[in-house]
Amino acid sequence: MYDNLGAQPGMQRPPLNPQQNPFGNAFYGAGSGLIRGGLGAYGEKFLGSSSEFMQSNISRYFSNPQYYFQVNDQYVRNKLKMVLFPFLHRGHWARISEPVGGRLSYKPPIYDINAPDLYIPLMAFGTYIIIAGFTFGLLGKFSPEALTLQFTRGLAGWFLQVILLKGLLYSLGGAEAPLLDIVAYGGYAFTGLSVAILARLVWNYSYYFVFPWFCLCMGVFLVKTMKRVLFTQMKSYENSSRHNYLLLLMGIVQFPLFFWLGRIGA
Repeated sequence: MYDNLGAQPGMQRPPLNPQQNPFGNAFYGAGSGLIRGGLGAYGEKFLGSSSEFMQSNISRYFSNPQYYFQVNDQYVRNKLKMVLFPFLHRGHWARISEPVGGRLSYKPPIYDINAPDLYIPLMAFGTYIIIAGFTFGLLGKFSPEALTLQFTRGLAGWFLQVILLKGLLYSLGGAEAPLLDIVAYGGYAFTGLSVAILARLVWNYSYYFVFPWFCLCMGVFLVKTMKRVLFTQMKSYENSSRHNYLLLLMGIVQFPLFFWLGRIGA
Protein backbone atom coordinates (compact mmCIF):
# COMPACT_ATOMS: atom_id res chain seq x y z
CA MET A 1 0.00 0.00 0.00
CA TYR A 2 2.79 2.42 0.94
CA ASP A 3 4.77 1.36 -2.12
CA ASN A 4 2.05 2.70 -4.35
CA LEU A 5 1.88 5.96 -2.42
CA GLY A 6 5.62 6.45 -2.72
CA ALA A 7 5.39 6.75 -6.56
CA GLN A 8 2.93 9.63 -6.43
CA PRO A 9 4.36 13.17 -6.59
CA GLY A 10 3.88 15.45 -3.56
CA MET A 11 3.34 12.57 -1.17
CA GLN A 12 5.97 11.62 1.44
CA ARG A 13 6.40 8.03 2.37
CA PRO A 14 6.07 7.44 6.15
CA PRO A 15 9.00 5.62 7.73
CA LEU A 16 8.44 1.91 8.10
CA ASN A 17 10.65 1.51 11.14
CA PRO A 18 10.61 4.74 13.20
CA GLN A 19 13.69 5.11 15.44
CA GLN A 20 12.85 4.85 19.11
CA ASN A 21 14.27 7.27 21.72
CA PRO A 22 16.55 5.23 24.01
CA PHE A 23 16.27 7.84 26.78
CA GLY A 24 12.45 7.67 26.91
CA ASN A 25 12.29 4.19 28.37
CA ALA A 26 15.09 4.99 30.80
CA PHE A 27 13.29 8.08 32.09
CA TYR A 28 10.03 6.19 32.24
CA GLY A 29 11.55 3.30 34.16
CA ALA A 30 13.31 5.60 36.59
CA GLY A 31 10.16 7.68 37.10
CA SER A 32 7.95 4.68 37.73
CA GLY A 33 10.54 3.27 40.12
CA LEU A 34 10.62 6.52 42.08
CA ILE A 35 6.83 6.62 42.17
CA ARG A 36 6.60 3.04 43.33
CA GLY A 37 9.29 3.60 45.93
CA GLY A 38 7.68 6.79 47.19
CA LEU A 39 4.22 5.22 47.38
CA GLY A 40 5.64 2.17 49.10
CA ALA A 41 7.47 4.24 51.71
CA TYR A 42 4.39 6.41 52.28
CA GLY A 43 2.21 3.32 52.57
CA GLU A 44 4.52 1.71 55.10
CA LYS A 45 4.67 4.93 57.10
CA PHE A 46 0.88 5.35 56.98
CA LEU A 47 0.18 1.73 57.91
CA GLY A 48 2.82 1.84 60.62
CA SER A 49 1.41 5.00 62.18
CA SER A 50 -2.13 3.63 61.87
CA SER A 51 -1.07 0.39 63.55
CA GLU A 52 0.63 2.28 66.38
CA PHE A 53 -2.43 4.50 66.76
CA MET A 54 -4.77 1.51 66.92
CA GLN A 55 -2.54 -0.37 69.36
CA SER A 56 -2.15 2.65 71.63
CA ASN A 57 -5.90 3.31 71.71
CA ILE A 58 -6.80 -0.36 72.15
CA SER A 59 -4.36 -0.71 75.03
CA ARG A 60 -5.65 2.58 76.38
CA TYR A 61 -9.27 1.48 76.64
CA PHE A 62 -8.95 -2.29 76.58
CA SER A 63 -6.45 -4.80 77.88
CA ASN A 64 -5.51 -8.35 77.12
CA PRO A 65 -8.33 -10.50 78.59
CA GLN A 66 -5.84 -13.18 79.60
CA TYR A 67 -4.26 -10.69 81.99
CA TYR A 68 -7.37 -10.73 84.19
CA PHE A 69 -7.34 -14.50 84.67
CA GLN A 70 -3.75 -14.90 85.88
CA VAL A 71 -4.72 -15.78 89.45
CA ASN A 72 -3.95 -18.45 92.01
CA ASP A 73 -5.49 -19.65 95.27
CA GLN A 74 -3.50 -17.23 97.40
CA TYR A 75 -4.54 -14.25 95.32
CA VAL A 76 -8.21 -15.26 95.43
CA ARG A 77 -8.18 -15.63 99.22
CA ASN A 78 -6.41 -12.32 99.80
CA LYS A 79 -8.57 -10.49 97.26
CA LEU A 80 -11.80 -11.78 98.80
CA LYS A 81 -10.60 -10.65 102.22
CA MET A 82 -9.70 -7.28 100.73
CA VAL A 83 -13.12 -6.84 99.08
CA LEU A 84 -15.24 -8.19 101.95
CA PHE A 85 -13.19 -6.64 104.76
CA PRO A 86 -11.33 -3.61 103.36
CA PHE A 87 -10.76 -2.26 106.87
CA LEU A 88 -8.37 -5.15 107.55
CA HIS A 89 -6.14 -4.32 104.58
CA ARG A 90 -3.00 -2.76 106.07
CA GLY A 91 -0.91 -2.52 102.91
CA HIS A 92 -0.93 0.09 100.19
CA TRP A 93 -3.56 0.31 97.46
CA ALA A 94 -1.21 1.20 94.60
CA ARG A 95 -0.55 -1.25 91.81
CA ILE A 96 2.93 -2.59 91.04
CA SER A 97 4.37 -1.55 87.69
CA GLU A 98 7.23 -2.98 85.65
CA PRO A 99 8.95 -1.94 82.37
CA VAL A 100 7.74 -3.99 79.40
CA GLY A 101 8.75 -3.16 75.84
CA GLY A 102 10.11 0.25 76.73
CA ARG A 103 7.06 1.37 78.69
CA LEU A 104 5.60 0.80 82.13
CA SER A 105 3.03 -1.95 82.54
CA TYR A 106 1.21 -3.33 85.55
CA LYS A 107 1.97 -6.75 86.95
CA PRO A 108 -0.80 -9.38 86.62
CA PRO A 109 -3.04 -10.23 89.57
CA ILE A 110 -1.00 -13.28 90.55
CA TYR A 111 1.84 -10.93 91.51
CA ASP A 112 -0.18 -7.93 92.72
CA ILE A 113 -3.08 -8.05 95.16
CA ASN A 114 -4.25 -4.59 94.01
CA ALA A 115 -4.57 -5.62 90.36
CA PRO A 116 -8.13 -6.16 89.06
CA ASP A 117 -9.20 -9.57 87.83
CA LEU A 118 -12.26 -11.02 86.15
CA TYR A 119 -12.12 -14.47 87.71
CA ILE A 120 -13.64 -13.42 91.04
CA PRO A 121 -16.38 -11.18 89.53
CA LEU A 122 -17.49 -13.88 87.08
CA MET A 123 -17.48 -16.59 89.74
CA ALA A 124 -19.32 -14.28 92.14
CA PHE A 125 -21.92 -13.46 89.50
CA GLY A 126 -22.45 -17.16 88.79
CA THR A 127 -22.78 -17.82 92.52
CA TYR A 128 -25.30 -15.00 92.76
CA ILE A 129 -27.46 -16.61 90.06
CA ILE A 130 -27.22 -20.08 91.65
CA ILE A 131 -28.21 -18.74 95.07
CA ALA A 132 -31.06 -16.82 93.47
CA GLY A 133 -32.36 -20.02 91.87
CA PHE A 134 -32.07 -21.85 95.19
CA THR A 135 -33.98 -19.03 96.89
CA PHE A 136 -36.74 -19.21 94.29
CA GLY A 137 -36.98 -22.94 94.95
CA LEU A 138 -37.33 -22.45 98.71
CA LEU A 139 -40.03 -19.86 98.16
CA GLY A 140 -41.89 -22.08 95.70
CA LYS A 141 -41.46 -19.50 92.92
CA PHE A 142 -38.82 -21.17 90.78
CA SER A 143 -39.32 -20.96 87.03
CA PRO A 144 -37.03 -20.39 84.06
CA GLU A 145 -38.65 -17.02 83.52
CA ALA A 146 -37.97 -15.92 87.11
CA LEU A 147 -34.34 -17.04 86.91
CA THR A 148 -33.91 -15.30 83.54
CA LEU A 149 -35.35 -12.11 85.00
CA GLN A 150 -32.92 -12.28 87.92
CA PHE A 151 -30.04 -12.92 85.53
CA THR A 152 -31.05 -9.86 83.51
CA ARG A 153 -31.34 -7.79 86.68
CA GLY A 154 -27.84 -8.85 87.71
CA LEU A 155 -26.38 -7.87 84.34
CA ALA A 156 -28.22 -4.55 84.49
CA GLY A 157 -26.84 -3.88 87.95
CA TRP A 158 -23.32 -4.71 86.77
CA PHE A 159 -23.76 -2.38 83.80
CA LEU A 160 -25.02 0.42 86.05
CA GLN A 161 -22.00 -0.04 88.28
CA VAL A 162 -19.65 0.28 85.30
CA ILE A 163 -21.46 3.41 84.09
CA LEU A 164 -21.25 4.87 87.60
CA LEU A 165 -17.50 4.30 87.85
CA LYS A 166 -16.79 5.62 84.34
CA GLY A 167 -18.93 8.67 85.01
CA LEU A 168 -17.13 9.26 88.30
CA LEU A 169 -13.72 9.20 86.62
CA TYR A 170 -14.95 11.56 83.93
CA SER A 171 -16.44 13.96 86.48
CA LEU A 172 -13.24 14.02 88.51
CA GLY A 173 -11.14 15.32 85.64
CA GLY A 174 -11.27 12.81 82.82
CA ALA A 175 -9.03 10.13 84.33
CA GLU A 176 -9.01 7.04 82.14
CA ALA A 177 -8.69 3.36 82.92
CA PRO A 178 -9.06 0.29 80.69
CA LEU A 179 -12.66 -0.77 80.32
CA LEU A 180 -12.01 -4.27 81.64
CA ASP A 181 -10.53 -2.74 84.80
CA ILE A 182 -13.80 -0.91 85.41
CA VAL A 183 -15.82 -4.05 84.62
CA ALA A 184 -13.77 -5.98 87.18
CA TYR A 185 -14.19 -3.31 89.86
CA GLY A 186 -17.94 -3.22 89.28
CA GLY A 187 -18.24 -7.01 89.39
CA TYR A 188 -16.70 -7.31 92.85
CA ALA A 189 -20.05 -6.20 94.25
CA PHE A 190 -21.45 -9.71 93.68
CA THR A 191 -19.05 -11.21 96.24
CA GLY A 192 -20.59 -9.44 99.22
CA LEU A 193 -24.03 -9.68 97.67
CA SER A 194 -23.81 -13.47 97.38
CA VAL A 195 -22.61 -13.82 100.98
CA ALA A 196 -25.42 -11.56 102.21
CA ILE A 197 -28.14 -13.50 100.35
CA LEU A 198 -26.72 -16.78 101.61
CA ALA A 199 -26.73 -15.43 105.18
CA ARG A 200 -30.38 -14.44 104.78
CA LEU A 201 -31.20 -18.02 103.80
CA VAL A 202 -29.58 -19.27 107.00
CA TRP A 203 -31.17 -16.65 109.23
CA ASN A 204 -33.74 -14.26 107.86
CA TYR A 205 -33.03 -11.46 110.34
CA SER A 206 -29.39 -11.29 109.26
CA TYR A 207 -30.65 -9.29 106.29
CA TYR A 208 -30.87 -6.18 108.47
CA PHE A 209 -27.18 -6.04 109.41
CA VAL A 210 -25.31 -8.25 106.91
CA PHE A 211 -26.55 -6.32 103.88
CA PRO A 212 -25.62 -2.87 105.24
CA TRP A 213 -22.23 -4.18 106.31
CA PHE A 214 -21.29 -5.47 102.86
CA CYS A 215 -22.71 -2.33 101.24
CA LEU A 216 -20.40 -0.31 103.43
CA CYS A 217 -17.43 -2.56 102.69
CA MET A 218 -18.02 -2.36 98.94
CA GLY A 219 -18.30 1.42 99.15
CA VAL A 220 -15.01 1.67 101.06
CA PHE A 221 -13.27 -0.68 98.62
CA LEU A 222 -14.42 1.31 95.59
CA VAL A 223 -13.56 4.68 97.15
CA LYS A 224 -10.01 3.58 97.93
CA THR A 225 -9.63 1.95 94.52
CA MET A 226 -10.94 4.95 92.58
CA LYS A 227 -8.71 7.25 94.61
CA ARG A 228 -5.72 5.18 93.56
CA VAL A 229 -6.82 5.28 89.91
CA LEU A 230 -7.17 9.05 90.11
CA PHE A 231 -3.75 9.51 91.66
CA THR A 232 -2.22 7.27 88.99
CA GLN A 233 -3.95 8.63 85.89
CA MET A 234 -4.15 12.34 86.76
CA LYS A 235 -0.99 14.39 87.09
CA SER A 236 -2.75 17.30 88.75
CA TYR A 237 -5.08 15.56 91.17
CA GLU A 238 -6.21 17.74 94.03
CA ASN A 239 -7.79 16.35 97.15
CA SER A 240 -10.61 18.88 96.99
CA SER A 241 -13.95 18.71 98.72
CA ARG A 242 -15.69 18.22 95.37
CA HIS A 243 -13.68 15.07 94.70
CA ASN A 244 -14.35 13.77 98.18
CA TYR A 245 -18.09 14.40 97.85
CA LEU A 246 -18.25 12.55 94.53
CA LEU A 247 -16.34 9.61 95.98
CA LEU A 248 -18.65 9.60 98.98
CA LEU A 249 -21.66 9.66 96.65
CA MET A 250 -20.31 6.61 94.83
CA GLY A 251 -20.05 4.77 98.14
CA ILE A 252 -23.57 5.74 99.16
CA VAL A 253 -25.02 4.55 95.84
CA GLN A 254 -23.92 1.03 96.73
CA PHE A 255 -26.72 0.79 99.31
CA PRO A 256 -29.71 1.13 96.93
CA LEU A 257 -27.90 -0.91 94.30
CA PHE A 258 -27.29 -3.78 96.71
CA PHE A 259 -30.85 -3.77 98.01
CA TRP A 260 -32.24 -3.74 94.46
CA LEU A 261 -30.06 -6.68 93.38
CA GLY A 262 -30.81 -8.51 96.64
CA ARG A 263 -34.59 -8.45 96.19
CA ILE A 264 -35.10 -12.06 95.16
CA GLY A 265 -38.62 -13.42 95.04
CA ALA A 266 -40.09 -10.17 96.32
